[in-house]
Amino acid sequence: MNLHRSLIVTLSLILAACQTTPTTHADKTKPAASASGALVYPVSKSVPQTDDYHGTKVADPYRWLEVLDSADTKSWIEAQNKLTQDYLAQIPGRDRIKQRLTELWNYERTTPPTRHGTRYFFSKNDGLQNQSVLYVSEGLGGTPRVLLDPNTLSAEGTVALKDSVASEDGHYLAYGLSAGGSDWEDWYVLDADSGKKLDDHLAWVKFSNVSWRRDGTGFYYSRFDEPKGEKLKVVNQFQKLYFHRLGTKQDADVLVYQRADQADWMFGAEVSDDGHFLIISISRSTEPKNLVMLLDLGKKDATVQPLITDWKASYQYLGNDRHKFYFLTDDDAARYRVIEIDNAKPQPANWRQVLAEAKDTLQGARIVNKSLIASYLKDAHSEVRRYDLKGKLIAEVALPGIGSASGFTGEMRDTETFYVYTSYTAAPSIYRLDLSTGTNTLYRAPKLAIDTSQFETHQVFYVSRDGTKVPMFITAKKGVALNGDNPTILYGYGGFNISLEPGFSPGMMAWLDMGGVYAIANLRGGGEYGREWHEAGTKTHKQNVFDDFIGAAEYLIAQKYTSPQKLAIRGGSNGGLLVAATELQRPDLFAAAIPAVGVLDMLRFRDFTIGKAWESDYGSVENADEFKAIYAYSPLHNIKPGVNYPATLITTGDHDDRVFPAHSFKFAATMQAVDAHGKPQLIRIETRAGHGQGKPTTKQIEEVADVYAFILKAFGMAGK
Repeated sequence: MNLHRSLIVTLSLILAACQTTPTTHADKTKPAASASGALVYPVSKSVPQTDDYHGTKVADPYRWLEVLDSADTKSWIEAQNKLTQDYLAQIPGRDRIKQRLTELWNYERTTPPTRHGTRYFFSKNDGLQNQSVLYVSEGLGGTPRVLLDPNTLSAEGTVALKDSVASEDGHYLAYGLSAGGSDWEDWYVLDADSGKKLDDHLAWVKFSNVSWRRDGTGFYYSRFDEPKGEKLKVVNQFQKLYFHRLGTKQDADVLVYQRADQADWMFGAEVSDDGHFLIISISRSTEPKNLVMLLDLGKKDATVQPLITDWKASYQYLGNDRHKFYFLTDDDAARYRVIEIDNAKPQPANWRQVLAEAKDTLQGARIVNKSLIASYLKDAHSEVRRYDLKGKLIAEVALPGIGSASGFTGEMRDTETFYVYTSYTAAPSIYRLDLSTGTNTLYRAPKLAIDTSQFETHQVFYVSRDGTKVPMFITAKKGVALNGDNPTILYGYGGFNISLEPGFSPGMMAWLDMGGVYAIANLRGGGEYGREWHEAGTKTHKQNVFDDFIGAAEYLIAQKYTSPQKLAIRGGSNGGLLVAATELQRPDLFAAAIPAVGVLDMLRFRDFTIGKAWESDYGSVENADEFKAIYAYSPLHNIKPGVNYPATLITTGDHDDRVFPAHSFKFAATMQAVDAHGKPQLIRIETRAGHGQGKPTTKQIEEVADVYAFILKAFGMAGK
């Protein structure tokens, strides 16, 4: 497991202009529309709140919406949801969209099997189950049996299986559950022989992996102290690394490592394949830099020892061969390389390079069967190669097309590995790679309710504002007419070193099936081209990301894929910030905007949950220069009265403890306050839902149906 990269992905994601209204409570009795047909928004009261940032006075009239459990906020949420649902319900064709989405969503989705002892573990969703079910089989060809079905844990399917890890021999399974989309997890243990749930229960686990000792006596995990205050809002600090011994209470867990002097440090731990070492990765934010410590598990009184001690680069542990440890790193390699560190002489001068930095970004690597399986990104799509541990090429792994390949899990002694291949027009299929012979065979593929061969994807490159060449994937029906009249969605993210790779989506299929075009831009801030590409979209350079997104829209219009009257933008988390900032900067380019679970109050993101960790990408308001850059694009603070903004549907979850939902609440209240042109500025607040992870299938379908209906109405195409 790439501990540091896994943590980054988990953490991420992602006023003179403000007119205010009288101080009153939301009136739920008001109709959704006035006599003229214009929407009548619930009244959002204004409070006299002003903050001072380096001499700049900033009003925050909707600060009261940050108190989620107050009567005022609950009343506001109820009134906003009623208005939004009434509006969406009357859009012609919405039910037909939902019906088609349901048909397209109804296909089998399976994870690659992982072997533990003689058993194979995997998850499977038959199609419309709210949550995937965990199965185990005796041998690869054995009859699978249900080990854990999360659908039985809540009537609405809102309890999700966040992660599960089997012991080395496959006799036990540790698993984490979250409720209502929260990042907080409760961990339990199953006896995989009988399927019986044991008494073990671990609480207040968040942003943690789990790694078993090889003897199966217990596992390592990280947790926070029980929060004081609102658990969905409180800042998460002082994470600690523990060992849990099977059959004991959590308060008896052994503290392995903590740093009382480092509030923001977080720990991921992995037991080495040979069971001799515990590798501890230490992160302090979402920045791709970490430290590495070692604990010798063979010595009774051993203490944690440093291996990599400088916050210089990213070091992702891949595996070890006795005293030799292998890491994927961008140390002196902006597009990554693989190095070997001898524990007996760990100084950088003694490191050995196994794989040199290449032209393409080395985004991931695994050690299986004493070979390196290296996954490269070539212009945002996968290429996979196998090397021996000396760095000699064994073979390239032949992929079915231009798409994404992921997985390749296993251990030193394994002779097989499984991976998933997918693209924008190919549903995820599982392949088995025989590492003894190099044979690559299809193991499992789903059957779909649509012929995907009628669609095709083109990769194009366009020029951004400063001359940078940016890639974009455009998917549509074959032979789509370039007449400027195609309903089009442009999607982006652009942050936290996260790459947008080709991947199948039943929601995208439904849009294409309706004759739409779907474009995905690989913006700066992502990881597509390594460290420099990422850093060019961070902190004081964040405007580059918005310029790249604007450039993508201008390209689609110039090439006659669409027009401003039929172009919508969509993105979530950091992508929600992207959409909101872009629609404010260039409202003339878009008919609709869908910012989902967005970071929209850029002056206060650090004050909630894990937000401070995002300063590595966004910068800090405590730094005067970075504050100036942040304030210039912060969506909440750049809404202007009298502007003809696109129709906007803001989406969030009331239990989102990754991006605090008040970001969306305050943005919606401000957009509604300045609206003067009749285009809807609505917010859809999902109840018992969080940042998106673990969202039940039924809720996913409902949300996409609402989004597509809203977009088509904004295009003037509802019901067509």
